[in-house]
Amino acid sequence: MYSLNYKVTTSACDSEGRLKLYSALQMMQDCSEMWIDSEPSVKQYFTEQNMAQLLATRQVEIIRVPEYKEELKVTTSVYGMKPMFGFRNTFIYDSQGNPCYKTWSMGAFVDKVAGKLKRVNDATIQSMTLEPKLEMNYKDRRIILPKSDGEVLEPIRVLRADIDYNKHVNNANYVRMAMELLPEDYVVSGLRVEYRVAAKLGEMLVPTIYKNDNVIIVSLSIGEDVSAIIEFS
Repeated sequence: MYSLNYKVTTSACDSEGRLKLYSALQMMQDCSEMWIDSEPSVKQYFTEQNMAQLLATRQVEIIRVPEYKEELKVTTSVYGMKPMFGFRNTFIYDSQGNPCYKTWSMGAFVDKVAGKLKRVNDATIQSMTLEPKLEMNYKDRRIILPKSDGEVLEPIRVLRADIDYNKHVNNANYVRMAMELLPEDYVVSGLRVEYRVAAKLGEMLVPTIYKNDNVIIVSLSIGEDVSAIIEFS
């Protein structure tokens, strides 16, 4: 398990002084990325093989939204490892040790040059420290788009600020873009994201929005390819 301590600062707050979901996702991502420092053999293997782990799917349960100046602790732990995929929990706790956000995610192992899936050898998998799978309401990693036609909205251009060190749109930025399309009074209590085709600088993401009672799905596409699907509940 790996953990980072945070404080809810002004830049992470919305207009009501509460932690933005986008900022919470950044905290989770940072902790997950830093986790590899706690597994030296895995870090060495990924460096030697020029590999990276890219987020393929994430589910988030929002228990309580923290407020300005709250002290938080983010923990991440791997509970499953396959040759081409890893599974982890990343939780955010308040100062009393109560969970504010519960998440699980699946990462895909890829070759940085080829951009394709690459297998991790058995020795590296066996060297991994696996933790117990934490309690939460686990849903399917695949998000099925409704058969009914959605509403196609204005394209969104990928800006330089959207790009991370992997040279494509940072996973939290897809959610940020999609949240701008939600009704202003919509309160998010749950989130699922499926990442498919990484968007790059200058590309246009075309949003299609589907509404069904309290569930809103936003599909972001590049041409004929779906880049990401975000389900809010």
